[in-house]
Amino acid sequence: MRTIRLALAQINPTVGDFENNVKKIEHFTKQAIQQECDIVAFPEMCLTGYPPEDLLLKPEFIDDNLKYLEKLLPLSKDITMIVGYVDRQDDIFNTAGVLHQGKLAGKYHKHYLPNYGVFDEDRYFQVGESLPVFKFRDTMIGVNICEDIWYPGGPTHDQSLYGNAEIIINISASPYVAGKAKNRFKMMSVRAEDNEVIVAYVNLLGGQDELVFDGNSFIISEVGELIAHAPAFEEALVVADLHPDNVFNRRLHDPRRRKDKLLSIPESPIEIFELDTPESAPKKRKAVQPVKAPFLEIIPEVYEALKLGL
Repeated sequence: MRTIRLALAQINPTVGDFENNVKKIEHFTKQAIQQECDIVAFPEMCLTGYPPEDLLLKPEFIDDNLKYLEKLLPLSKDITMIVGYVDRQDDIFNTAGVLHQGKLAGKYHKHYLPNYGVFDEDRYFQVGESLPVFKFRDTMIGVNICEDIWYPGGPTHDQSLYGNAEIIINISASPYVAGKAKNRFKMMSVRAEDNEVIVAYVNLLGGQDELVFDGNSFIISEVGELIAHAPAFEEALVVADLHPDNVFNRRLHDPRRRKDKLLSIPESPIEIFELDTPESAPKKRKAVQPVKAPFLEIIPEVYEALKLGL
């Protein structure tokens, strides 16, 4: 049976503090390596901190973010890393970079840019145009960012159906709202079950101006069941062994999926990236017992949010 050991690093970065943000990313990456993880995923824009707002209008800020991304590359020789940062081409993009074997092996540009409430991303970023899926060993993995997973027919659907993704890793910076954690889990449980895909969601932590980020990262199985859940309002590394064969077996029994794939087309082009991995015998690892922290009730939840935001 195929096994992917995934770590979700729920960290508290500081906007514009590249040096300390990189140190934090390095610290949690080394923890994941010690636990023999194959992949470690970090939150949306963890390198810059979120939201950077008008710092994104300063070219030197974009340049610095790219320079510090390069400093992380050597660590990816021992583990595949998924890191949120700002990419620059003819425009700038909210990006999830896949760092693998010491290089930037691929990247995903966010498609759905929220421009309501506390969000103003459409003012700063260009929209992504393709949907990459990464082949890691024999497992297809889709990566997307925050808002992208909230749309039923969005990137998660297309990466799962047309790209055959068996695992979706969503890196996020989703602000705290009272009661939102449980609703967020319910929504993503539906996404996982509808698309018959494992969903791993890693959320930002911390207080930034008027915003609080609660963490509450989790992993959900292809049948919508909770595999792992990080504690709210504190930094954490959540590790779980994922079994993509369970996804394949479930899809074999679903004729609807075959018809959907035959009779429809993706909203954006699917791109398949094969991540080269050294040929070696499968790792013999002792199975991990993932953390399943309880979801907080409303009063202690609000109290912890107030403490974190001070």
